Amino acid sequence: MSTATASVSNITDFHSRQRLFPIRAKVVSIQNRRGLSLMDDESERVDVEMRREDNVLTFREISELRDKLAQEKLYLEEELRSELNFDQIVGDSAALKHVLEMVETVAPSDSTVLLLGETGTGKELIARAIHDHSRRKDRTFVKLNCAAIPTGLFESELFGHEKGAFTGAISQKMGRLELADQGTLFLDEVGDVPLEIQPKLLRALQEREFERLGSTRTKKVNVQMIAATNRDLEGMISAREFRSDLYYRLNVFPIRIPPLHERQEDIPLLVRYFAQKFARQMEKRIETIPTATMHALAQCDWPGNVRELANFIERAVILTRGTSLDVPLAELHRVCSDEFMQPAGPRRFKEITQIVKETMHALNVRTSAVDEHAERQRHAIVRTLTETRGRVGGDNGAAARLGLNRTTLLSRMKKFGLHPKQFC
Repeated sequence: MSTATASVSNITDFHSRQRLFPIRAKVVSIQNRRGLSLMDDESERVDVEMRREDNVLTFREISELRDKLAQEKLYLEEELRSELNFDQIVGDSAALKHVLEMVETVAPSDSTVLLLGETGTGKELIARAIHDHSRRKDRTFVKLNCAAIPTGLFESELFGHEKGAFTGAISQKMGRLELADQGTLFLDEVGDVPLEIQPKLLRALQEREFERLGSTRTKKVNVQMIAATNRDLEGMISAREFRSDLYYRLNVFPIRIPPLHERQEDIPLLVRYFAQKFARQMEKRIETIPTATMHALAQCDWPGNVRELANFIERAVILTRGTSLDVPLAELHRVCSDEFMQPAGPRRFKEITQIVKETMHALNVRTSAVDEHAERQRHAIVRTLTETRGRVGGDNGAAARLGLNRTTLLSRMKKFGLHPKQFC
């Protein structure tokens, strides 16, 4: 019995050890896994810290890029809404071809371009043509009308501002210059840039860097600058209204855009273009334009240039009921007459002065065969037309000043070979 009991005890101990061995192995395994888990946790913690440091270093840059993309998206959406029907440049005159040749010449470069021309000549279209033919054509074209921005807000609009930079600056704002980075910035009416802002604009052009209003951090930009004006910048420099150094920096590649009266052969093409454009918009069908109407339109000087012509044709399309363009001839005659009554601009001042001098000289050397009374009449008419700058009718016109009926004065002017256009 003792031997059997011992044998049973040994067997029991053996089975007990067999049961305990997996338990110990499991404990060791759990401890090993726990150690490995701790090592994995430590490694993961280090990775998280490293990523956190990287995020801290790049957060500002990512945030600024996100803000820029968001603002650029909003700007482009506004541009698409306003420029969806982008007008092409229409014309076949030598003057316009010369302008387009200059556009093709300067477009591949990043040089600053200065567009000079009267209001309504299409300076923005030429600026867009330069952008569309440049290496930056796939980037943003940003425009800023300098005459439309109040002086107190101009710096913020161009360079941007930080939150709290001034009263009402409740958030950070990106300026047009920064929006145009890698693209093109078009400054329309650059002659209206406030004098106190001009040094900062000059620095942005020269150094390609600036600071937002209320910030000390310098930002770098890479933009092509295109400026436009209808003002005499050289005269403004003499009057100390425009900085000469900024003018020289802008005047790298000047392009003069001719007024419509210098390319009258383009008027028929423009008339047909605008007639069809507005007819499509109004869902009308215009097939013909009377020859007499086209001739009358081509004879006007259009002091408002292409913009004035486009507005007039739009009005004509509204009034048209058939398939032939119905131009209000009475309105057209008034438009053509009004241009004679406009104050003399810089472009005509020299011509008017020369006409007056030649007229006065002709009066002085006229032979005695000319009736003395007629001579005095002509002299009085010339003097009065000069004073009224070609204005015949109206309360302050030449006819009222001479005490004559308008038709009587026009008859005498025809007799003496005088025309209001000579004096406007």
